[in-house]
Amino acid sequence: MSQPHTVRAARSTRATAMMLAAGAALVGGLVPGSASASSHREAPLIAADPTVDNTDLYAFVSPDKPDTVTMVANFSGFQEPNGGPNFYPFATDAHYDVNIDNNGDAKPDLTFRYTFSTDDRRGKDTFLYNKGVVKSINDPNLLFRQNYSVQLIDHHGGNARYLVQNARVAPSDVGPASMPDFRTIRDQAITKTYGGGLSYAGPADDSFFADLRVFDSLYGGNLSETGQDTLRGYNVNTIALQLPSHVLALKQDAKRNPVIGVWSDTERQSLRLAPGSAKAEGPFVQVSRLGNPLVNEVISPAGLKDAFNGLTPDQDHNVKDLVDRVKVPELPQLVEQTFQIKAPAAPRDDLLEIFLTGITTKAGGPIKADLNSQLNNADVYANQFVPSEMLRLNMAIGATPQPNRLGLLAGDNQGFPNGRRLTDDVIDISLQTLEGAAQSGQLVQALATGDKVDANDVAFETRFPYVAVPNNAAVNSAVQAQVATKSSILASIPIGGYVGGAIGALVLLGGGVYLWRKRPTKARHRSNRPW
Repeated sequence: MSQPHTVRAARSTRATAMMLAAGAALVGGLVPGSASASSHREAPLIAADPTVDNTDLYAFVSPDKPDTVTMVANFSGFQEPNGGPNFYPFATDAHYDVNIDNNGDAKPDLTFRYTFSTDDRRGKDTFLYNKGVVKSINDPNLLFRQNYSVQLIDHHGGNARYLVQNARVAPSDVGPASMPDFRTIRDQAITKTYGGGLSYAGPADDSFFADLRVFDSLYGGNLSETGQDTLRGYNVNTIALQLPSHVLALKQDAKRNPVIGVWSDTERQSLRLAPGSAKAEGPFVQVSRLGNPLVNEVISPAGLKDAFNGLTPDQDHNVKDLVDRVKVPELPQLVEQTFQIKAPAAPRDDLLEIFLTGITTKAGGPIKADLNSQLNNADVYANQFVPSEMLRLNMAIGATPQPNRLGLLAGDNQGFPNGRRLTDDVIDISLQTLEGAAQSGQLVQALATGDKVDANDVAFETRFPYVAVPNNAAVNSAVQAQVATKSSILASIPIGGYVGGAIGALVLLGGGVYLWRKRPTKARHRSNRPW
C-alpha cells in the first residue's frame, strides 16, 4: 500500500451538496412508496437506485480486538446470487461515507469516504464476468474488477488523507464452478489501512434477518405469518472498517470520551443520459442516509421518507413532522387495533431519548442511566450538544462473550442501542421497545415470540470482517434451502465467539445498564488528528 498524501477537504462543498439534497427532497414531488427490510428500499426515490441504497449499519467493539471498533455498512439489498452477467458492482460516481460525531454537535468530525473505480476487461470479446475458474483475486480469468480508496476527512482540521489507495474489491461470487474457493478470494480482499486498521469492500451474505411479512397486516393480523427469514439467501455489497478506538474518540482519548455517534450516507452526481451511455456530472448530492435501523421505515410516513434521506443529523430536531412521529409513533397504534394490546401513553419521551439524544441522565429523559450519549463524554459541554438521529456507541463497554439477541432488553450492556452488533435481533427489539418495554423494564409477553426469526440463516464469523461470505446458490433453489436449513441448525447451537444473528434496532433498557458518569468538563479543545 502506498503512503497516504494530504489534500484539503472541501467541507463547504459537502455541506452545500447536503443542503441541496435536503431541499430537493423537501420541495420536490414526493410520491408514495412501500417500506421494506431494515433499510432496504425504504423510500420511493432510493428504491429506484439500489446501488447506493444503505440497507444496514453496524458499529461495535471488535470482539477479538477490544481496543478497536468495527463499522459495517451494507448497500444494494436483495441481491439474487445468480444476477449475472453484470452482477452487483459498487457505483463509481458516488461517495460511500461513514461519519463519526464525537462531540455531540450532530455534524461529522470524521468522514471515512469510500470511492470506487472499475477495470472491465471484457470489451467486445465476451459477456462473461470471468472466462474460467478464478482461484485468486488477481486471477487473469477474472475479467470484471473494481478497486477502491478510503479517504479520512477531518472536518475539524480541514484536511483529508488516504488510509487506503487502489485496494481490490472482492468480486461477486459467480458460483462454485467459477469460484470454488471464494473464501480465499474474499480474504485476499481484506486490506490493512494506514493507522493500524483493516478494510474490506465486496459482497457478503445479507446480515439482516427477519420475517418481513410484517407488512401483511402485521403478520396476517394474528401472528400466523411468522418464522420465515425473508432475507435468506440474498447478498449485499459490504464495506467494513476496523480502527483503533482512540482514532474515533474526541481528542483521541477513548477513556475520557468513549461515546461516538455513527451514521452512513451515500452521495451521488447527476447522470446525463444518452443512447448507450451515462455521464456523471455536477455536485455530489446526498441520496441515502442511515443511523439507527428502522427509523425511516417505521417512524417516517411515506411523505417524509425521501426528505429524511436528504437530511443531515443536525437538521433532525428542527423537522417538526418527524419529531412528532417519534413522540406519537404509528406502529403501537396499529398493534392496538390489530391485537388489542394497548399502546403506551404518548408523548413518548423514551423514544425521543433513543433517537435524538442517546441514553443519558443529562438530557432530562425518562431513562435513568448514562450509557451512550456524547453528553457523557468528559470534554463535551451541554450547550454544544444538538439532538440528532444517529447510532451511538460507548466504546468503553467491552464485547459480550455470549451476545444476547435482545441486547439491553435482556441485560446485555453491549447490545443495541449501545451501537449495533450483527447478532442483535432488530425486529423483536424494535417491536418490544415501541410497545413500551423500555419504560416498564419487562417484555410485552403477548408479543414475546416476535417474528420467530431469531438468528441469521448462516453463522457470522469470529474475525474481521465478521459478516458471512456471500451466497452462491439461487434463492429459490433446493440447494440454497438445504444450506440454509443446515446453517440454521448450527446457528442455534450456543457456541462461543461472535456468532449468531442480525441487527440491533430501536431498543432500550431492560436489565442492568452500564453507568458511564460524566467527568468534570473542561474547556473545549480539539488537537490535530494523529494522521
